[in-house]
Amino acid sequence: MFTHRPRRLRQSAPMRNLVAQNRIAPADLILPVFVKEGIQQPIDISSMPGVQQHSMDSLKAAAHDAVAAGVGGIMLFGVPAKLDAQGTAGTDPQGILNVAIREVMAEVGDDMVVMADTCLDEFTDHGHCGVLDDAGKVDNDATNKIYTQLALAQAEAGVHVVSPSGMMDGQVAVIRDALDEAGHTDTAILAYSAKYASAFYGPFREAVDSALTGDRKTYQMDSANRTEAILETELDIQEGADMVMVKPAMSYLDILRDVANMSPVPVAAYQISGEYAMIEAAAANGWIEREPAMLESLTAIRRAGAQNILTYYATEAARLLA
Repeated sequence: MFTHRPRRLRQSAPMRNLVAQNRIAPADLILPVFVKEGIQQPIDISSMPGVQQHSMDSLKAAAHDAVAAGVGGIMLFGVPAKLDAQGTAGTDPQGILNVAIREVMAEVGDDMVVMADTCLDEFTDHGHCGVLDDAGKVDNDATNKIYTQLALAQAEAGVHVVSPSGMMDGQVAVIRDALDEAGHTDTAILAYSAKYASAFYGPFREAVDSALTGDRKTYQMDSANRTEAILETELDIQEGADMVMVKPAMSYLDILRDVANMSPVPVAAYQISGEYAMIEAAAANGWIEREPAMLESLTAIRRAGAQNILTYYATEAARLLA
């Protein structure tokens, strides 16, 4: 009598590799990087071992390392020297992020996709993703007007992809209209479509020197909600998003699968700072094996439906996957 034995296909590494249902290629990975204004040497981020606030020179070196490893994209975040209520450092053509875009495009713009975070939280003295009204609440429509300025500044600096991450209603539509009217019809939009108000963002706030007090629960999604992510994603696609994102990734794999099942455009997921930090902390304590855990976490994100993964492990993982 025939008896199927699935274990036959698990008996060696070559066999397991042959029948693996999900694979990650270096080109699937996107490296998030932070560039800080006014520094000559990179600064270690204590809560994210191995990740730094880059100087312009170290940023360019990191971009070249990523290209050499085969990484598909790089996402730039700026850390300005001065903050204000309107986040003007973000729209300033000479602001740190826009200068970094030009520098990175000149270095590797023909070799990888250069993306920029299109948000105000790095640039505002209150740390929110938008401008505030007289009551101290984020003003959705006033923020969208500034988002168009951010996107235009980034497009004019040459970036391939702008990435609105503030979760303002209508942000993709106003950015697409502004880019098209200015002749930047080839600049793509990666929308942070399902971005949750997560407790796992803590290390990121150190990375960008965030001034935030309180939380962003009035505009980022509630972690209890699932179907709302589909609505948000559908709206962004209707408004012209070329790609969509789920953030965080590891704690929201069910959301990622839901979005991947319905999206006609590529889906990305962001393995965020807290998710990275947990792996690093557990590995540093000897509780898990670092490299297998890193690759397993990325495989899980891919298995859940992500076509691209933003991860601070991108360059290292790409070398291991090559």
